[in-house]
Amino acid sequence: MTVRKNQANLSADEKRRFVDALLQLKRSGRYDAFVTTHNAFILGDTDNGERTGHRSPSFLPWHRRFLLEFERALQSVDASVSLPYWDWSTDRSTRASLWAPDFLGGTGRSLDGRVMDGPFAAAAGNWTINVRVDSRTYLRRSLGGGVRELPTRAEVESVLGMATYDMAPWNSSSDGFRNHLEGWRGVNLHNRVHVWVGGQMATGVSPNDPVFWLHHAYIDKLWADWRRRHPGSGYLPLSGTPDVVDLGETMKPWNDVRPSDLLDHTAFYTFDVA
Repeated sequence: MTVRKNQANLSADEKRRFVDALLQLKRSGRYDAFVTTHNAFILGDTDNGERTGHRSPSFLPWHRRFLLEFERALQSVDASVSLPYWDWSTDRSTRASLWAPDFLGGTGRSLDGRVMDGPFAAAAGNWTINVRVDSRTYLRRSLGGGVRELPTRAEVESVLGMATYDMAPWNSSSDGFRNHLEGWRGVNLHNRVHVWVGGQMATGVSPNDPVFWLHHAYIDKLWADWRRRHPGSGYLPLSGTPDVVDLGETMKPWNDVRPSDLLDHTAFYTFDVA
C-alpha cells in the first residue's frame, strides 16, 4: 500500500528518489501531458457551463484521480516513490525545508521570478517549461509575493468544521466545505496557496511547478480528514444536476471513474498520520 508522507519527514534518499522520478518523467515528455490536461480544464471550467476539475463539486475527486494517475507514472519510474504532501498550515515560511536546494529549490529572483537554485532551476538544464502561458521557458516563483500569508491551522479547522459537502449553485459562489476548501469563498485555502507560490503556480499551467503535487496531496488529505469528521455527510449532488458531475456520473477526461469510486482514499493509499 502506498503511503503518502509529510514532506517535512522525508529522508534525504526519499527526496532524491522523488526528484529523480520527476526529472525522468519530464525527460520522457510524460510530465508535460499532465500540465496540458490541467490547463485545458482550468480554461474550460466555468461557473455557468460545464465544469469538472474546478469551481464544482468534482474538484476534489477530479484532482484525486489526477494525482493517482501522476503517482502511478512516478511509480513506473521508481516503485518506491509516493506523492508527499505539504502541510502549508505548519510549514509556512520561505525558509522551510521544502524550498531547500536539495528538494524543490527556493523563490525566484526579483527581476523576473526565475528560480535560481535546486534541481528545477533553469541553470540545471532539466526543467524547460514547454506548456506555457507566455514565452518564458524557465520555472518562476514569487513566494509570498502575491499574498503575504499562507492559511493558518485555525482557518483550516474552520473549513473542516463545515458539515455540508457542497450546495447549489454548485460553482464558485456556493457555500459548503468544497468551495471554502477550493478557496472561492471564506478564508480561501487552496487558491491562496497557488497565489502565495506565484509564478506558474498562479496560472492554469500550475503543474509545471512540482510543488503543485505536494499542495494538492495536502488538499486531498484535508478531504480525507473532513470525511472522517463527518461520516454522515457525503458527496453532493447525487443526481440530475446540469453541468456538474453527480455522485454516480463519470468524469472527463477519463470516463471510467465516478466520484463514488474515489470517496475512500484507503483503497489506493494511506497518509502517514491520521
